Amino acid sequence: MPHADTALLPDSIKTKTEFWDYVHFQLQYLLEGQRFWVSNLSNAAALIFNSLLAFEKHFGNSERAVNWAGFYISAEFFPTPRVSKESPLPKEQLLLGPFCGKPACQFIQVGADNARGVCAAAFVKQETVSVPDVEAYPGHIACDGETKSEIVCPLLLEQDGRVTALGVLDLDCLALNGFEEEDRVGLEKIAKLVVSSSDW
Repeated sequence: MPHADTALLPDSIKTKTEFWDYVHFQLQYLLEGQRFWVSNLSNAAALIFNSLLAFEKHFGNSERAVNWAGFYISAEFFPTPRVSKESPLPKEQLLLGPFCGKPACQFIQVGADNARGVCAAAFVKQETVSVPDVEAYPGHIACDGETKSEIVCPLLLEQDGRVTALGVLDLDCLALNGFEEEDRVGLEKIAKLVVSSSDW
């Protein structure tokens, strides 16, 4: 199967649960044989974004569209320069990772004294945060003024009884109340898949 065809959605998929199960299945195929997180997160963002555009029953390319889907990764997991002069990696920041959508904020502060926004909350609390109305969320960071709702899932690596927060998976929607419980469950499964399929 051509890689691009993984984002084609069968007509038989009607519910959000069926949708997210299908995206998860297709993503397993795309990630097979690759362990580098930049490549894996790039394909994950593209698959999620384009599959949502094709899912017209709930999202599509209308007033309920998901207008941004992608990742922010803790700065400590970014590779250091190998050719140009090395600069120190910033501390207590999430840096913009692979995504689909309009240009976004380059970094998000997650330190104890300056953390703000939905992504920072999900990362620090290590739990999914779903916001039905971003205008009502204290400290919301408006990367795109058209966004009305947002859901952010943390990327958590569980190893030797220890949990490490790696970053977040972030989706924005043009509609209020754009995300429901089925979306949370599906996205958390996808977050676990990209974490377990990649080397950090």
